[in-house]
Amino acid sequence: MIVLRVGGTSDLRGGKVDHDALLGQDEGATTRSTRGERFLVVRPTLAEFILEMPRGAQVVYPKDLGPILVGADIFPGARVLEAGTGSGALTMALLRAVGPGGRVTSYEVRTDFARIAEQNIRRFLGAADALILRQHDVYAGVLPEDRPLDRIVLDVPEPWRVVEHAAEALVPGGIFFSYVPTVPQVARTTEALQQSGAFALVETIEVLMRSWNIEGQSVRPAHRMVAHTGFLTTARRIQGHHTFSAAAEGGEVAVEADQ
Repeated sequence: MIVLRVGGTSDLRGGKVDHDALLGQDEGATTRSTRGERFLVVRPTLAEFILEMPRGAQVVYPKDLGPILVGADIFPGARVLEAGTGSGALTMALLRAVGPGGRVTSYEVRTDFARIAEQNIRRFLGAADALILRQHDVYAGVLPEDRPLDRIVLDVPEPWRVVEHAAEALVPGGIFFSYVPTVPQVARTTEALQQSGAFALVETIEVLMRSWNIEGQSVRPAHRMVAHTGFLTTARRIQGHHTFSAAAEGGEVAVEADQ
């Protein structure tokens, strides 16, 4: 990634590119370096920015961001709590999904991580009015001023410690989501959700991504793939201790048999 500046130049693969030749151009333009090599110039997507941005903590990779937004059902106007902020990758995806009418409150205990995340978010999204950054430990609970919540999205080592706090903070039908890398973590989280009596429809998936090489008649999977990165666990906040739900007045509902 290059930040264009008037009068600036960048070294690319042994040649130089003048920024003045790019400023004001539309996306998709091409330019040549002083070596004569041709480059395509486009603005970075969120996925590209995440892979290149400065990091404090490890980031949630782009292959998981889409399934997280769909699995946690992040909708425009949603009130979302995220913990922890890390380097801000998931935070940016959540902000774009909730839109200007929503709210993303993000808890981070480490000042250095929070500072890097805030810089990354401002660099890519500019001023994010829907974002509230707090230095707070989610294991200690959800702050009263941040309730009620539609969704809780966790990227913390011990999400099972947040289950009871989530039960108190989520609205009925709200979604608890956790992202963890190991089997023992996902097992303890699932057990805590099932034993709490406040959640149902507990489900865990992982996402594997395999690219394909397509060159003429040669069509085959890539030799390497992005395999396991993390387990994605979702659960729905319910009333009482039942594993099924129905709406009191009209509207569409999803109904599951009691397990």
